[in-house]
Amino acid sequence: MKYRLISCFWIGLMVCVFGSPSTAQTASKQRYKVAVVDLMILKRQKLGAFQLAKDIGADGVEVDMGGLGDRETFDNQLANDSIRKVFLSKAKELNLEIPSIGMTGFFAQSFAERPTAIKAVTDGINTMKQMGVKVGFLPMGIKGDLVKFPELRPAIVSRLKEVGKIAEKAGVVIGIETALDAKGELQLLKDIGSPAIKSYFNFENAIRNGRDLDKELKTLGKNNIIQIHCTNDDGVWLQNDPKINMEHVKATLDKMGWSGWLVIERSRDAKDPRNVKWNFSANTTYVKSIFQAN
Repeated sequence: MKYRLISCFWIGLMVCVFGSPSTAQTASKQRYKVAVVDLMILKRQKLGAFQLAKDIGADGVEVDMGGLGDRETFDNQLANDSIRKVFLSKAKELNLEIPSIGMTGFFAQSFAERPTAIKAVTDGINTMKQMGVKVGFLPMGIKGDLVKFPELRPAIVSRLKEVGKIAEKAGVVIGIETALDAKGELQLLKDIGSPAIKSYFNFENAIRNGRDLDKELKTLGKNNIIQIHCTNDDGVWLQNDPKINMEHVKATLDKMGWSGWLVIERSRDAKDPRNVKWNFSANTTYVKSIFQAN
């Protein structure tokens, strides 16, 4: 009994000094991790995104580069050393990770045509390096749909080759999102020919266009998918969405040998789409129940 009491004392002391196993430490052992997007939880490049993500139950936050508009580059407060350090410190304090940096300003732009596109993406890559983040999310923008605008393909390929070289040198990967099917996106990646340009797969793109989600994932293959936007269009939570069988998706990713971040972007309930905590907590809890069950 004496030794048992001493043992308990030291265990208690160690917990006080070093802390009990944190959510982040547990998550670090997971094959799949779950994040939310600061833009979509209405905290675009705001420090409060971290506490809200923690309250939601996420393992991390995809942090955005800020708006683009008519500027030469992003309205990026993280270029400021002191602000960047505060963000990194807050993430560490809350045991949250930053799986990726989002360049969502390009959603409303045309990556193929914007004169300063390479400059803006280079700034994004520099911020990734400064923050120790290895993945960047780059949408192709309003005219990046190569199904509707196939004439812009040469420009997109050429610019992504240039971005690929910059990213390779920086030791990071840029995940692109296109409207192509998996076969078309795979060919696009081959045409670009850079290990630093991969697919940032979005469930919504496949579902919206009536494609088989599992087949699309298999066609792309694990080595071509850098991260996944685990989301569908708004209307219902993921757990209530008849268009996604999440157990099948997990089984497919398991068989592929893929592992990484599932980043929740949308799938808000139509009854109260702006209730951030309600919607994202439900989706995060559900995704974790499937992908972090063991």
